[in-house]
Amino acid sequence: MLYADYPVMGHDSQDFADFHVTLERPTNWRRYVRPQVLFHSESVAPFLPLPYDQALPMLEWGMNWCISSSAHSYLIIHAAVLEKNGRALILAAPPGSGKSTLCAALMVSGWRLLSDELTLIRLSDGLVEPVPRPVSLKNASIDVIARYAPDATFSPPVKDTVKGIVAHMRPSTESVERADEPARAAWICFPTYQADSATVFEKIPTAQAVMKTAANAFNYGLLGQQGFDAMVRLVKACHCYAFSYSDLDEAIEHVEHLPRPDDG
Repeated sequence: MLYADYPVMGHDSQDFADFHVTLERPTNWRRYVRPQVLFHSESVAPFLPLPYDQALPMLEWGMNWCISSSAHSYLIIHAAVLEKNGRALILAAPPGSGKSTLCAALMVSGWRLLSDELTLIRLSDGLVEPVPRPVSLKNASIDVIARYAPDATFSPPVKDTVKGIVAHMRPSTESVERADEPARAAWICFPTYQADSATVFEKIPTAQAVMKTAANAFNYGLLGQQGFDAMVRLVKACHCYAFSYSDLDEAIEHVEHLPRPDDG
C-alpha cells in the first residue's frame, strides 16, 4: 500500500542493496504472549523489541537508523526536504514543530518529496540526494493531513508508540519515480507550529543559520572539517528563515513566494 510505486527486488536478485533488513518475532514465549517484533539490519538488532502491532513504525525508524548511522559520504540533517522547479526546500526542526505536517501538505500541493526525515547533502557537490519514503505523521497531525488531503493513502494509525499515535502517508508517485534525481538546495527554513498564530517569516543571518542547521545534523561532528565546510557551503547557497504558522494554506503560499538565491 505505502510502497506500491517502488520497484520490487526479488530474493535472488543480483541488484545491489544498500541495507538488508528484517522484522522478526522473538523465538521465546513473547512470540505468543503479548507478541513482539525485532528489527535486524545485517543480523544486528540495534533496538529493543516493540509490540507486534508497531512493526511498521519500527521498520521505518529502523531504516532511518540504517541511513543516519552509516551514510557518512553525506552531511545528514534531521529535516524534511522537497523540490520544485529544480530547487530544494529544507525544513529543519526538532520533533513536534509541525515539520512533517507542512512537508505532507507541500507534497500534495505539487512539491516533490525528497525525504520526510533525512536531508542527505552530498559532500562531493552539495546536491541533495533523494530518499523518498512514507511521511511519518503523529498525533493531531494525522487528522489534519487526512482532512487536507482526503484522497491520500495512509497506514492504519498505531497507538501507544514512544511518539504517541503514528501513521504513515504514501509518497506521491512522482516522488518515487524521480528518486534518482538530486536537487540543489535553495532555502533552509526552521518551522514552528503555533496554534492560532499568523504566518510570520523572519530571515536569519548566515552564522545563526549554520548553528541552527548543525544542531539538527546527525553526523556534523563526526565529519569534522568536511562537515563544517559542507554546512557552510549549504547555508551560504540558501535563503534561510525562521517562521511560525498555524494555517497550512498560508504557510504554503508564503513558501511558494520565497525569493530564489539567484534573485539576490
